[in-house]
Amino acid sequence: MIFLFSGPLLALLCFASVASIADVLPGTTPLTWEGDPAARIVGSIDASLDRVLSTVVLDRTARWPRDVSTLDAFSKARDPQRRRLKEILGIVDGRDPVELRHSAVIGSSANGAELARGAKHRAFAVRWTVFRSVEGEGLLLDPEGSPKADVVLIPDCEGSPEALAGLQTGGESVQAFGARLANAGCRVIIPVLLNRGTINGGNPGYRPMNHSQRETLWRASYEMGRTPGGYDIQKALAAADWLVAHRAPDQSNRPLAIAGTGEGGRVALHAAALDDRFSVALVSGYFQPREAQWLEPLDRNVWSYVRDFGDAEIASLLLPRTLLIEDGAHPSGIWTDANSGAPGKLSRPTATSVTAELDRARAMIPSVWKDRIRAHEASPTLALGDGAFRGLAGALQLSPEQATDKPSTLTGPLPDGAARQLRQYRQLLDDTQALMVRSSDARQAFWKDAKKTNLAAFTNSTGALRDYFKKETVGVIPPASVPSAPQTRLLYETNGIRGYEVALSVHEGLPAYGILVIPAGMKKGERRPVVVCQHGLEGRPTDLSDPKIDHWAYHTYGYRLAEQGYVTFAPQNAYIGNTRFRQVLRKAQPLGLTLWSFIIRQHEVITDWLADQPYVDPQRIAFYGLSYGGKSAMRIPVWVDRYCLSICSADYNEWIWKCTSTTSPYSYLFNNEYDMPEWNLGNTFNYAELSWLICPRPFMVERGHDDGVAPDEWVAYEYAKTRRLFVKLGIADRTEIEFFNGPHTINGVGTFAFLRRHLSMPPK
Repeated sequence: MIFLFSGPLLALLCFASVASIADVLPGTTPLTWEGDPAARIVGSIDASLDRVLSTVVLDRTARWPRDVSTLDAFSKARDPQRRRLKEILGIVDGRDPVELRHSAVIGSSANGAELARGAKHRAFAVRWTVFRSVEGEGLLLDPEGSPKADVVLIPDCEGSPEALAGLQTGGESVQAFGARLANAGCRVIIPVLLNRGTINGGNPGYRPMNHSQRETLWRASYEMGRTPGGYDIQKALAAADWLVAHRAPDQSNRPLAIAGTGEGGRVALHAAALDDRFSVALVSGYFQPREAQWLEPLDRNVWSYVRDFGDAEIASLLLPRTLLIEDGAHPSGIWTDANSGAPGKLSRPTATSVTAELDRARAMIPSVWKDRIRAHEASPTLALGDGAFRGLAGALQLSPEQATDKPSTLTGPLPDGAARQLRQYRQLLDDTQALMVRSSDARQAFWKDAKKTNLAAFTNSTGALRDYFKKETVGVIPPASVPSAPQTRLLYETNGIRGYEVALSVHEGLPAYGILVIPAGMKKGERRPVVVCQHGLEGRPTDLSDPKIDHWAYHTYGYRLAEQGYVTFAPQNAYIGNTRFRQVLRKAQPLGLTLWSFIIRQHEVITDWLADQPYVDPQRIAFYGLSYGGKSAMRIPVWVDRYCLSICSADYNEWIWKCTSTTSPYSYLFNNEYDMPEWNLGNTFNYAELSWLICPRPFMVERGHDDGVAPDEWVAYEYAKTRRLFVKLGIADRTEIEFFNGPHTINGVGTFAFLRRHLSMPPK
């Protein structure tokens, strides 16, 4: 059937047709999104991580195949897993020959460091060397006569060595477990762990912060390839070094055990998994499924841990030695982001979940070893109870009946717990600073195979470094798996310049979004360069590209560049939503992923789609970002080769100092941005090294003298290394820095000239 229209009705229909074409770009479907696109992006990444978590336990089997055909084959197959566990826990420092000394307590008696005498032992305050200036500290319980066994006994981080030694009460849910072991003939060292109190948070005496000292330590150590838990384990292993080294010749084969509760249980489990000297390990109040590690306190955050390990996998590394699991009282607590730190919680796992993890551990080991994993129940309010003691005593071939409960008698004042905490904290925090100072040497060693003799040699020798950056700094998710299916919607038309919202598909349920700005006066068949303009923290594409919004930092530079004839695109990146996006990042890190894992795939799809547009020159797609967008400019172009140049504005600086320093007011240790540390970055890629990975593509830095991100001196110091390489490779004209008299903002003078020159854009 044919309908004929004429007159006003025909005119109306023609107008509607023209309007619909203008509202939607050719080759796209109408965008019908409602609500906040930024929240949609962050939520989609969160949901993607939930899908990864739902299969992570099964996926571990494929990552770590176990050969259970023979005991020898099983043992050899564990070696790569142990190396990986050491690496991600940061147990990479060789320990010094250990020296243990008694620590005389102020006001002590003629007995020196002696604190107490038990029924069959004496207790001393001691310290021991670990490495550099790091020491372990705690108590030594020395039995009468020749020891029958040696034990490293570790309290929860909120507990104390004195409580386990029976020298202090205060309501802790532990018995005098150490004193009982000593009375039964064991020589026992009880280290102290840093607690999660806030009294020492930040840098005491310089700039205190109201987040826990373990979180501050995590922030500084994670950047340097270490973790608070790794430091704890090293102290426990150093204590074991001393116990083994100080045996009589005829006692060289006596058993060595490690036991712990709460955070101490975590230390005991990992130390025993890594060190075959421990014939038995007792873990109380810790063992459970680990897929929700991202909800635990931030100091437990370990890069790629959940992807590679659960407690069952760690237990399998310990076998065929004996592992005792006590479902004891679990330390509990809730930390909120109101204290400028990261939220987290600890609670006692259900008996069902503990049993399930035990069953998983037994299922992945040779059947002849299954009885080496034993479970002991405890009372609802007690850890390291009588059942656990009898189990450990049996494994060490001791007589539990010899372990009298008779209280010890104090012979000197107890150590000052607060002073000891501060001393231990300062040592560890100072160690991160020593690592920071030497990080330039570490990066130089990491880059030793990069050949800087000429441009071809350099680009051909950095492939392994790029791969490392992708896998161990960013984290890899699969490339786009669905058609991009572009959707568009006209946002504005001003002076012939049109702004469109654009949504693209990356994976099922994972979109990309941004604002495309098309300049006026484009001729048919003409292909223009594109500048991808990237917002900063908590930013939105409209801040850059909507002429109605005059944001103080961006000055609508996405629109201004369109006025000069460029096509521009402003993506929505996921660093928005305050605690929400930071918690999504925390969910990603134990899976060996980051927000960049998703953002980079989004930018791949964005740049591929842009390159397909008839008005875009695919060889001239540039990146220009401010602040967190400048942080993006240092990372995304390393991976996304379609970016032909990169401009970092208001972010480039000595990034390792920025993330690690305990004495600089610019340091991220002193604010709520716990998303900033990146695993082991200090030993691999500072901003100069990241710019080298962008090389030989042009690279520029835009820097305001009054920018509070960092001082000019930091920026100039780091950029000197960027420029030196470009000069040595004969491409000095491809890099520059502009200092301008202004704050944390787009200046748009030198950078606009840089774009015009390297994108071959004629003056407008």
